[in-house]
Amino acid sequence: MMNQTSIEPYTLLRAALSLFQKAPAELEQLQLRQVEVQAKNEYEIEGRVLNSAEATGVVISDTELDRAYKEVRGRFEDEDAFLAALNANSLDVDMLKAALYRQCKVDAVMDRVAARAPKVNEVEIGIFYHSHPEKFHKPETRQARHILISINPDYPDNTREAAWRRINEILGTLKRKPHKFADLALKHSECPTAVQGGEVGTVAKGTLFPELDAVLFNLKEDAISDVVETEMGFHVIQCLKIIPAETMSLKKATPKIQQIMQDRYRRNCQRTWLASLPAVNRSA
Repeated sequence: MMNQTSIEPYTLLRAALSLFQKAPAELEQLQLRQVEVQAKNEYEIEGRVLNSAEATGVVISDTELDRAYKEVRGRFEDEDAFLAALNANSLDVDMLKAALYRQCKVDAVMDRVAARAPKVNEVEIGIFYHSHPEKFHKPETRQARHILISINPDYPDNTREAAWRRINEILGTLKRKPHKFADLALKHSECPTAVQGGEVGTVAKGTLFPELDAVLFNLKEDAISDVVETEMGFHVIQCLKIIPAETMSLKKATPKIQQIMQDRYRRNCQRTWLASLPAVNRSA
């Protein structure tokens, strides 16, 4: 059994990756202390789980252990890189398999406990649906593209007068040849979206500059706006597609709600059970 001052290497590594996405050796001293605290707490909780009555009879098969081992091994390009990583974290293959067996057993016990959680019923699903309408409503969105000519008095082509002239020349061309929008955006637009033909993607209200927002959401599909001014400069915007608002029905939302609520019940059941477990006797 791990004594009070030691920390099991795999638990330490797992905590470091969870908190900082780094191995323990890459951490600063303050980060390492934080990881050590979490690792000790996790190991102590796992000990309580494994000493519980619920753990009796739980056995991890060779197939399950092999699956867990291959999942870890698969994160590395080759065997040498894998073994080097183990060595850098004070581990070897046997130690890793022992730690994975422990982790799999803890997970199996927790799943056994979670299975006691009550099942979600239709009334609860209905209450959740009507209490959280925002979760099941998709607002109207629009696919759009634009052309920007910025205003910058330091450059002759971007003085207010020059920018106004340029954007109106572009708009004139678009009125005659709307199919040229992407080509004109690529050639003239001073927004990074120019390389995508001016496409800004699918947007909801409140995503763009307020001036563009107001114009876009009043355009018909395929329509091109007049010149719009924002703090960035002059724009011409086109509405490519209107995706109507949609509210998901209770019937369609039921599987999602059931999963959300059942997961919540399972976690609550596990937390209550963990809180009831006695501390591990370290002197044993």
